[in-house]
Amino acid sequence: MATSENTRPNMIFILCDDMGAWAMGCAGNSDIRTPNLDRLAAEGIRFSNFFCTSPVCSPARASLFTGRIPSQHGVHDWICEGSMGDKAIQYLQGQPTYTEMLADHGYVCAISGKWHLGDSINPQKGFSHWYVHQFGGGSYYNAPMIRDGQPVNEPGYVTDLITDDAIDFLAKQSAEQPFYLSVHYTAPHTPWINNHPQHLVDSYAGSTFESCPQEPLHPWHIKTEPYWDDRNTNLQGYFAAITAMDENIGRIINQIERMDMRENTMICFMSDNGYNCGHHGIWGKGNGTYPQNMYDSSVKVPAIFSHPGSIPQGIVNDELVSGYDFMPTLLEYAGLPPHGDNKLPGLSFLPYLLGEDKAEHKHVVIFDEYGPVRMIRSKEWKYVHRYPYGPHELYCLLDDPDEKHNLIDEPEHLERLEEMRAGLEDWFLQYVDPAIDGVRQQVYGSGQSNLVGPAGKGKVAYYDL
Repeated sequence: MATSENTRPNMIFILCDDMGAWAMGCAGNSDIRTPNLDRLAAEGIRFSNFFCTSPVCSPARASLFTGRIPSQHGVHDWICEGSMGDKAIQYLQGQPTYTEMLADHGYVCAISGKWHLGDSINPQKGFSHWYVHQFGGGSYYNAPMIRDGQPVNEPGYVTDLITDDAIDFLAKQSAEQPFYLSVHYTAPHTPWINNHPQHLVDSYAGSTFESCPQEPLHPWHIKTEPYWDDRNTNLQGYFAAITAMDENIGRIINQIERMDMRENTMICFMSDNGYNCGHHGIWGKGNGTYPQNMYDSSVKVPAIFSHPGSIPQGIVNDELVSGYDFMPTLLEYAGLPPHGDNKLPGLSFLPYLLGEDKAEHKHVVIFDEYGPVRMIRSKEWKYVHRYPYGPHELYCLLDDPDEKHNLIDEPEHLERLEEMRAGLEDWFLQYVDPAIDGVRQQVYGSGQSNLVGPAGKGKVAYYDL
């Protein structure tokens, strides 16, 4: 997009944790208050069919940074060990990221918030400013963070603290050198009760939460938290966490405007994965069930890109886009050379951002994986395959957008089933690294504790249920 360092756009990537694509006012949710996200959507493009590469945090985040799918980067579940101490693991070591490429081309790169890809102490991947959560989540007060290379416990509300640090970084920037800033909130991840500003929690006391249908308990649901016992209190906390984050996003926008940098700064907002708050009878994401699920509410994420003067405003784009497209898009947006790895599956969707011919980026289908569970999805159909023996699922999304009726055993859909199964197997065969292929991983959704494949030296890498 740009041709020189002086004209390259600044970029702010706001990434939240466990937010459903349904949880924004601009997405049609009348229960929730997200005025700043709604403003970003009005001043840019909102993607209504943006999918994570895996419906759990660490694998999805690794894919955003590397452009690789989990069966290429080897992070197949949320990371539960290797973040702190003398046995810290850099899970992305040796894998190029777009932040390293930005830094190599003159960007100042900063991160404030959740890292959750191992070794939280040491700055890495091109980041020169490093204020991160020691682990990946937990209490919103007295949160364990890394500040100036040292572990500290921050007594304030962590959503505010992440924003404070981001604003402090922004205030030190000038127009002479482009910057990239990752603002990675832990919100709206659990815990929800007694963890958010009370006035915001109370403001949702009268809500009917119609956007969160409480369906019968899913037969595969894993009840790890007592959400069903106190539905409204938990929903108040979840919604309050999002509104508190939205208020802080407004602070970031205001800071950029005070610095007179808004027209040279692209702001992107996204979640790492989707979330169910009773949808499908689940509280959770892909690992809210066992075997893991691939419902749209788990794999579809909110995605907004705003840059006045460069990105058209007020657009809702319904083309299929994936987290593996994110890296090539940011690099092209910054005017940088492509990543050069012909084994990466993603395509730049810059034409969408610029309002140009959609034919330059066209996914007919997109793919998703969570260990041995894989998905292929078009606009009209979805097929979920669970290695080695199932159960499998087939949905006609035109007739059944809520994925209520599994057509896997219907004879009239056999040809469609075989076509989608073949497409899924062919695509993954093209891209997976056989040494870390997800179909060979014993992923339960309970956490990853080590590297996999030869790098893991045969150690058990996943926790059982």
